This record gives sequence, structure tokens and C-alpha cells, in this order.
Amino acid sequence: MSDSRYQVDVSVVTRFLAEQSQPEQNRFAFAYTVTVHNSGEVPAKLLSRHWVITNGDGQVEEVRGEGVVGQQPLIGVGKSHTYSSGTVMTTKVGNMQGSYQMLADDGKRFDAVIAPFRLAVPGSLH
Repeated sequence: MSDSRYQVDVSVVTRFLAEQSQPEQNRFAFAYTVTVHNSGEVPAKLLSRHWVITNGDGQVEEVRGEGVVGQQPLIGVGKSHTYSSGTVMTTKVGNMQGSYQMLADDGKRFDAVIAPFRLAVPGSLH
């Protein structure tokens, strides 16, 4: 059971970037905007990220790194941090999921889960 003092919710909005894609070369670019909301009881710093990106052929790429877009934001109680990033895939459809590794002000480390979300070229799904 998770401790409600350390509760971080993650929501994601995606967008296909036609102008940066080259379908004839199997290059499909997507942007995603992530909102990380601290609904817990302790301020927490986002230390690092772990993404699992799976394309439509089932090929998996894992990405790990410090912070998000060069930042390690401290997110206060009831506050949010929003950022945008992107990825390129070789298929029209895929998904991403992962986690953020967090450090609460009281020294507790915990993970904020990023639920799976779909990346899809408009019209590619029925």
C-alpha cells in the first residue's frame, strides 16, 4: 500500500508532429506535455526519469536520465510542474510509460508512476 504522504500524480497529453515527421522514411515525431502534480503531504524533488518506449512492432527502448528537460524541479504540496518533450518512432503507433524517481523533503525516496499512454498518427487507429 502506498503512503499518502508521498503521492505524485502524472498526466500526459500527446501530439503528432507532422512537420517533423518523414513517413516515407518511417520517421514519426511526437510531442508530449507532462504535468507532475504533488498531491501528497511533503514537498518532493524530481531527481530522475525512466521511460519505456515501445513502438508498434514491439521494439522497446529504455531512456534514463537526470531530471526532466535539464531541470530537477522541487514540487510543493498541491503544486504542479509542467514540461514538454518529444520522441521519434519508426512506426505510426506506439506507447510510453515509466516513472520519476522522487526525493521528499524529509529524505524519503519514492517513485511516481507514469501510466502507459499511446502515441499515434491521427487516423492510424480505428
